[in-house]
Amino acid sequence: MNEPKPKSPLRHLTTGVRSLMGLAFLVFGLNGFLHFIPQPKDAMSAGALDFFNALVKTGYMIPLIFSTQTLAGALLLLNLFVPLALALIAPVVVNIVAFHLQLAPSGIPVAAVVLVLELYLAWAYRQAFAPMLVMRASPHAQ
Repeated sequence: MNEPKPKSPLRHLTTGVRSLMGLAFLVFGLNGFLHFIPQPKDAMSAGALDFFNALVKTGYMIPLIFSTQTLAGALLLLNLFVPLALALIAPVVVNIVAFHLQLAPSGIPVAAVVLVLELYLAWAYRQAFAPMLVMRASPHAQ
């Protein structure tokens, strides 16, 4: 007769990806302030160390990066303003990938996973981004 179709476990994929990415950015963002994850034993390359030290010397970049990660991670975990969180974290993801491609190749696999998660979620929420992709937008009349 009319048997109900079995529900696919893939219906939870977006929630799982969003939660995984949110948890990762929340944890690593908070770690930037609280330092609860032990530092790796392997020393950073000279270029990677120079880059990180330059960010520290600005006085604002490191707190800005970790604050952005913490905020975006929390929003993703709480399922609040997800498109905004994805837009906020996108430049961080780009820099994670670029950093590992140029200065710390051993981290490329993790950077690639983060990039794939970001791209998947951007695709899953593409309807929310559609208005930003208008070539010639006009401001709303007051």
